[in-house]
Amino acid sequence: MDKLIVTGGNPLKGEVTISGGKNAVLPAIAATILADNICEINSVPHLSDVDTINEVLTSLGAKVEFKDDVLTIDPRSINTYVAPYEYIQKMRASILILGPLLAKKGRAQVSAPGGCKIGSRPIDLHIKGLRALGAEIEIKDNYIEAKLEGRFKGNKIYLDFPSVGATEHIMMAAAMAEGTTIIENVAEEPEIVDLANFLNHLGANIRGAGTNMIKIEGVERLGKQMVRHAIIPDRIEAGSYMIAAAVCGGNVLLKNVIADHIKPVIAKLQEAGAEVRDEDGNLRVIGPQKLKAADIKTLPYPGFPTDMQSPFMSLMSIAEGECHITETIFENRLMHAQQLKRMGADITIEGNVAKVKGVPKLYGAKVMATDLRAGAGLIIAGLVAEGETEIYGVHHIDRGYENLLEKFRALGANIRREEITQEEYDEVE
Repeated sequence: MDKLIVTGGNPLKGEVTISGGKNAVLPAIAATILADNICEINSVPHLSDVDTINEVLTSLGAKVEFKDDVLTIDPRSINTYVAPYEYIQKMRASILILGPLLAKKGRAQVSAPGGCKIGSRPIDLHIKGLRALGAEIEIKDNYIEAKLEGRFKGNKIYLDFPSVGATEHIMMAAAMAEGTTIIENVAEEPEIVDLANFLNHLGANIRGAGTNMIKIEGVERLGKQMVRHAIIPDRIEAGSYMIAAAVCGGNVLLKNVIADHIKPVIAKLQEAGAEVRDEDGNLRVIGPQKLKAADIKTLPYPGFPTDMQSPFMSLMSIAEGECHITETIFENRLMHAQQLKRMGADITIEGNVAKVKGVPKLYGAKVMATDLRAGAGLIIAGLVAEGETEIYGVHHIDRGYENLLEKFRALGANIRREEITQEEYDEVE
């Protein structure tokens, strides 16, 4: 168990290379279960979430090798349909193995997923979609037991909400279904497009990814030949470093970034006074001397991403004026506001809206990362705060940021990691 100690006051300068996307690689790893041959996935970040889902596949019998940023998975040795409780409970994305396991084994037993406590993220849309494709599913205590006679059957499915996970899950299951599946009101995130591209590399027939309707012509087999696929850059990691540069009055060049994936973040940073410009496909962010308040409202893609709300609140904490931050995706994703208030931020919560009045200065304090992106927001606040900020709950941050200390230090940040006792952690929590 560790904590991060951030000493504020250093402007960030230099270059940072963005890693492959966490939210893109996890469903791709789950999708390898469907393949009849070896899959090689490139640009894979070293994250605890990646380790967890690799452990899930290994426990199922798959052969997994992870070297540098290349992940090689041979799913042909999968010999069980039961996923161990201890792994599934660590991470919500583990639920995505349910459909692929059913497609390959005809049965699956998976515990209810864990993850960050940022709000209610029911799996009802996942279950609804798999049932519509012919699965028999029972939820017993904390376990999900599922059966499938033969192959999935194509169907027309409407999602009540454009859930990223449900869209990915149904898309994977339908790839090997008999007949045609049409999914309406789907998520349009870049990670959906990346998964569709990977499945198509395996031999699937998926069209419409990136729009609000996806059409899938099912095939009998996937991945007859070895397939190589490179994961898209992590747009949330990119946005986090962009905000960090802006809050510190820094000058940072981001490499391996797709600007089209983070248009709302770019627009809001510019509204706040930062300079963001394209340099041969890379992005340079130059922070202003004075930040200006800017309202945001989180929405499904292509709106402002909920994962960027926490870092942006840290930015707004020292901006001139007053802004409103409206969270529409997760009902508990304003918990980090209380932690920022420990650092001197002026924030009032009314329902799903945070009213932020910019203050001249933040001050170091002991704070708790309540979830992954809250942790990123607290690091950003610590970078500009006076004195030392001690951030606990580092295990959340480890889930989503590769080589975080090395990347921040290379930009000039004063940040270190120290081991702590359970007693010290409990005192802050």
